Amino acid sequence: MKNAQHLKAYVQMHPDNKMAWYLLGKEYYKNGQYGKANYCYNQAGEVYEAFERSKVPAEMLQQYEEGLLESARERQTARLRKRRVLLALMLLLLMLIPAAVAPGILPDSKGAAAPVEAVSAVLPETAAETQGSPQEPASLDFTAVAADAAAGGGGLAAILKSAKTPSATALLGMKRSGKWLLWKKGLPLEATLAKSGEGRIVYQSYNPAACACQPPDSAELKQQGLGWQKQQEELAVLWSALRAYKSSKGAYPEAVQELVKPFPANVLGGITPLMKEAFAPLRRAARGEAPLFSASPQPSGGQDAGIPGQEQTGGGGPAEGPGEKLFFKEPIAIVVDKQNHRLAVTSGNVILRNYAVGLGGDKTPEGEFFIKDKVVNPNGRDNGEFGSRGMQLSDSNYAIHGTNEPDSIGKDESLGCIRMSRKDVEELFAMVPMGTKVQISQGVLPEELVVPEERFPSDSPRNQTNPHKVYHWLN
Repeated sequence: MKNAQHLKAYVQMHPDNKMAWYLLGKEYYKNGQYGKANYCYNQAGEVYEAFERSKVPAEMLQQYEEGLLESARERQTARLRKRRVLLALMLLLLMLIPAAVAPGILPDSKGAAAPVEAVSAVLPETAAETQGSPQEPASLDFTAVAADAAAGGGGLAAILKSAKTPSATALLGMKRSGKWLLWKKGLPLEATLAKSGEGRIVYQSYNPAACACQPPDSAELKQQGLGWQKQQEELAVLWSALRAYKSSKGAYPEAVQELVKPFPANVLGGITPLMKEAFAPLRRAARGEAPLFSASPQPSGGQDAGIPGQEQTGGGGPAEGPGEKLFFKEPIAIVVDKQNHRLAVTSGNVILRNYAVGLGGDKTPEGEFFIKDKVVNPNGRDNGEFGSRGMQLSDSNYAIHGTNEPDSIGKDESLGCIRMSRKDVEELFAMVPMGTKVQISQGVLPEELVVPEERFPSDSPRNQTNPHKVYHWLN
């Protein structure tokens, strides 16, 4: 499978290389993934026909494949080398600027740099000046960046640019998969960044492989990070719902209850206590009456983008002003990948969820749609052909819904609709507002699932059924 991964990365970079598609198809075929193999063979077109009919010697194919794999490895090595150089430059910059100290280096009583074994997990304002007992920082914040960017200095550089960075910031690391960053529960703590009273900077890595050190205990910070992630998901849903409501009605809702009206005005399936508390501050931010800032410029979202195009300050709660603490600035969207049988909930270039789905092959249309209807128990049942939740795509006969055929998940057995397991579709129903954009295409999502054990709150909403209509979606 390792060769298949390298070849897959190669065809993503060179989608017009039909020979690469052909070789990737052969790798999938060897591993018993016949559906994916056939898709690759179709992309290979005439190359597949020529090579299968002419029976080219296996040694020749192996030599060509080794050349492609070597090219992919060289690019990966070059990227790693570039990141190491960036890290070295960042460390040099921190040592040369008078107002900062290098990671893991504190000045001694004579002003000379003295190495220390570890910096406190919650970095005190005076940590850059003394090795005495630590004090609690004025504020501790969280953000999330690509794990490789945090190790390479990209995340640190972005945080340093922000004038609104609190006295201490914890950086959580997201795994990169192609152009995507994966938002998984319990993101690892990569580093902390602290400001001293005189503007000095202390950077503490929590990645032993990156810092070649024994990091301090991080159990408490990791627990706080879990809470921050849960908050950010709920705030992302509320922020997207506000914008969806504005797009539909022309104005923002006056009260949070307007988002959870009975069908067909049910923008959301439900609201949480945090969402109720955060409604007023986020509404003010949406209307431009309160700040909603980003700690770094919005990147292009390409392979070198270390931080997603989202708000980069997080943590805290509504009492601290969630309009200024919103991580996911881009509205929630749905992306469906027909090749990999995946449906992702995204914000910018971050994947919050990546579910396995059942599709209809060529019967499932490609293109851009939006969630028009959100209905609980379509046709009055939670165990019928459409399961317990249904979300109609635009004015079509296609929908995202549950199924009473769970074995069809991951296969092309529907008449065109998108089938999901019960837990998945109920969580999706709770997370995506009415009006959410849905993009259906091929080969755009990673295969890796992003589905937490603890789901987004998705209790059965009241008054969101539709007894007045019989749905005839192309199940």
